[in-house]
Parts: sequence; C-alpha cells; structure tokens
Amino acid sequence: MAEADRLTHIGAAGEAHMVDVGAKAETERVAIAEGTVIMLPATLETILAGDAKKGDVLGAARIAGIMAAKRTHELIPLCHPLLLTKVAVDIEPDRSLPGLRVRAQARVTGKTGVEMEALTAASVACLTIYDMAKAIDRGMVISGIRLLEKTGGKSGDFRAGEG
Repeated sequence: MAEADRLTHIGAAGEAHMVDVGAKAETERVAIAEGTVIMLPATLETILAGDAKKGDVLGAARIAGIMAAKRTHELIPLCHPLLLTKVAVDIEPDRSLPGLRVRAQARVTGKTGVEMEALTAASVACLTIYDMAKAIDRGMVISGIRLLEKTGGKSGDFRAGEG
C-alpha cells in the first residue's frame, strides 16, 4: 500500500493514535466548507424577517459555527487543538431551495490543516438554524455538508469537483 493511501491515525495493529506533526513546516492553511438547510418557504421568510420566537436565527448560527470551530479538537477524536487566526460563517438565503446556504472558512498558520474546523463550523451553524426554527418547521433537511476547498500544507490544494 502506498504511503499516501495509508490511514494516518491508525497504527499497524489497528490502534488509534494522534499524528505527530512536530516535524511539519508551519504554513498558512485555509479551508472552506458548506452546508444547506432546506425548509418551507414560510419558514425561510420568518427567519429572514427576524420573527422566529427564539430570536436572531442567523446571528446565533454564525456565533455557534465560530464557537464550534474553536472547539473541534474537543468534539472530533484525534484532532489537534489549533490556534485559529480566523473563522467566518456566512449564511445566505436561497429561495430556489428554499432555505439557507451556510459557508464557513477557517484559517491558521500551523502544522496541520483546518478542514475539520471549517466542516464543524458549517455543521453546527446548520444545526443551530434547525434548532432555532424547529418550532415552525420540523421537516427541515440539513444536507450537503462538504469541504469546498483547502489550501496549504504538504498535501497541496484541493477544490471540490477538481480531480
């Protein structure tokens, strides 16, 4: 099996371990992830009008996503704690869904990537939208959580849909 095809968190005997990144170079690393929350048109309008009973859905979701990115190492086994230099969560309405599109960006200058932090931010922002609007629409669907792109590090750049 080629080195690139091996799982880095699993030893030869199948035991889990945290990867030693001590010898890796510090580089700027950026990751962008997305997700969507599909809902009834009336639910979307209620959220956009600021009329949800629990308050500012979009503001709460942004903050929840940022906080989640900062705690990713506490949620995902074997993730390294990172000194993030930036986390941004943008939420845009998409009436064609209908619903909300969430995009999260995480940035660090460090020895390991920030893909998990961006994915966690997008996921938790979507979950927060669901939580805050579930009283009016329990049928909402969270979907499309995925990495859109990442830059930096030994493995190079990645963009979804490119090879």
